[in-house]
Amino acid sequence: MPFLEFVAGSISGAVGIALGHPLDTVKVRLQAKSVYKGMFDCVAKTYLNEGLRGFFKGMSFPVLTTGLANSIVFGSYSNALHYISQSDCNIRSPCKQASSVQVFTAGCISGVLVCAPIDLVKVRLQGQTAAERYRGPIHCVAVILKEKGLKGLYKGGVAMALRDVPCYGLYFLPYEVIRKTLTETGEEPGTFAILMAGGVAGVVTWACATPMDVIKARLQMSGAGGRHYSGVLHCIRVSLKDEGVRVFFKGLLLNSVRAFPVNAVTFLTYERHAILWTGK
Repeated sequence: MPFLEFVAGSISGAVGIALGHPLDTVKVRLQAKSVYKGMFDCVAKTYLNEGLRGFFKGMSFPVLTTGLANSIVFGSYSNALHYISQSDCNIRSPCKQASSVQVFTAGCISGVLVCAPIDLVKVRLQGQTAAERYRGPIHCVAVILKEKGLKGLYKGGVAMALRDVPCYGLYFLPYEVIRKTLTETGEEPGTFAILMAGGVAGVVTWACATPMDVIKARLQMSGAGGRHYSGVLHCIRVSLKDEGVRVFFKGLLLNSVRAFPVNAVTFLTYERHAILWTGK
């Protein structure tokens, strides 16, 4: 049922965000600023200057809103796959005749609908260190609207689309393949199969998404404590000139470490709620 796909996706998204937010904060700071020597230096300075609270900056807004965005991703994927393959299918019971190309295409379609403003506010709040420019998510939105208008909420949106559209296609593809491999023919996928498939899918996706994720974070922090960039190409060119190719892989280790448990739990939560509500 399409509605239940959206609701299950919403719950799984909120659970995944809450689990991975501290590491995500460190990743954002490493990518958006060049003041840290590495991951452990960032963790130490964040804790020293802001305490444990610093790792959870900006979490409330994505937990309350990205759950909805995640429900759109999962629901759009299931419905797009159903439409493309013209059969009764969802993420729990993938279409028997769906090819890898169809799975990838359905994932790409889901990536188009992820909300850029939610991510922008999250990154702006996470990027705050000593200076508290924004008092919270609502104040952050108000300041951006006042200074830049509605267009300001979509800063970094192009980079986000370039990251998310192909990567969401890749996100669901390894999940379907690995889950099917770890499940006996005719049997329902078990907890281990779902956790492994979800975790690996997350790591593979973030390994491919990290370069554009760096550009996205820098564009989103541009003019808000970060260096100013005029666009995606300018950000790529300047970052490459100043820091070399390695700049595009900042946060890769953190992304990978965070991706496995977060996505394993996200998929498991989604699957279990789908089973609970559909009775299948």
